[in-house]
Amino acid sequence: MSKTFNIYCDESTHLLKDGMPFMLVSYVSCAYPQIKIHKQFVRLLKEKYKFKGEIKWANVSKRMSQFYGELIDYFFATDLTFRSVIVKKEQIDETRASFTYNDFYFEMYKELISHKLCPEYTYNIYLDIKDTRSQKKIKILKEVLNGDENIREIQFVRSHESYLMQMADVIMGALNYHLRGENKVIAKNKLIEKIEYHSKIDLATSTPKEADKFNLYHIDLK
Repeated sequence: MSKTFNIYCDESTHLLKDGMPFMLVSYVSCAYPQIKIHKQFVRLLKEKYKFKGEIKWANVSKRMSQFYGELIDYFFATDLTFRSVIVKKEQIDETRASFTYNDFYFEMYKELISHKLCPEYTYNIYLDIKDTRSQKKIKILKEVLNGDENIREIQFVRSHESYLMQMADVIMGALNYHLRGENKVIAKNKLIEKIEYHSKIDLATSTPKEADKFNLYHIDLK
């Protein structure tokens, strides 16, 4: 019997002219039958710490540091997986013939998703809905991923409705913060240290392509 996996995608500092040095597209994925278990754990964890609102990197603080720490511990203790493609924006060559940033953006999503799909499994892909252009975005992404017949559906979900998309935001936010070398908020620094401890990798380097649990691809565009 074929397994089905859900892939929850998000992006960080992805606009070309936003003044940030890195563009990240990332996802958290899990086997479809495990989704209810993960949702239940996060819901109980929120109740334990009386956490209100959306779970995201921007909300990591001293007051909620234990909550976020347990969330990261849980990620590494389960079947959940994380993958991120990291781009140095200074390497993006806007002068090359026929270049459009829109095309490049979707190619990075293809790079993120296609290379870790297993032919004998099927996948549901969920994107964070951000603006009124969302339906056009789905259409283009379907065209870009046209060769991947094991993708069952691609659709949008609002991040506040998906704990796993929120988890993707937290891990991706930690990665982006670390790469920028900000180190301003102690609670955020400790969370990054926890990710480094569990993953046992240098977050500034790519993991082997076959890495499943925690996969980073620092793409070289030169």
